[in-house]
Amino acid sequence: MTTTDRIPQMTTTTATWGVVAEFESAAAVYHAAEKLTEAGYTRTDAHTPFPVHGIDQKLNHRESSLGWIVVCCGFTGICLAQAMMYWMNAVDYPIWVSGKLPYAWPSTIPITFELMVLLSGLGAVFGMFALNKLPRLHHPIFAHSTFHRVTDDRFFLSVEATDPKFDSSATPQFLQSIGGTNVEIIKD
Repeated sequence: MTTTDRIPQMTTTTATWGVVAEFESAAAVYHAAEKLTEAGYTRTDAHTPFPVHGIDQKLNHRESSLGWIVVCCGFTGICLAQAMMYWMNAVDYPIWVSGKLPYAWPSTIPITFELMVLLSGLGAVFGMFALNKLPRLHHPIFAHSTFHRVTDDRFFLSVEATDPKFDSSATPQFLQSIGGTNVEIIKD
């Protein structure tokens, strides 16, 4: 037995992440997104240098749940502030000043507002990180040869390989047929 027989052979298998196509204008990517959704693709995304209004609806993206996270955090801030001040002023260390009750809710409004804003802001930042799966320092889509132009003057549509309709040969051809250029299959 030779030494090469004892060394295990390494196989490099890379899974396909999806396919990316480049478009020339906002109108072109908007109409292509419409055709992509009509064809039955669901795991799609648009990458543009500026917001293209209405493209989320064309791609059937649902509304973000970030607003609900912020509302829940704000309500939690209100409840915590009121409970904290009730405990401090009425239970733990009550002080009677000028015959007023130790806990009077009008005097708690500024602190309640501040804690509501603080927790809402923290909920917005950390909720955005969680919903966007950040921090993610590398994404497979960055391997596309011209994707760096997305921040300048190009528009891209991507279809993930997890899409039920994804086919490694039919999907790139479809993207080319609806006006896509530089169509590339991206490996994960």
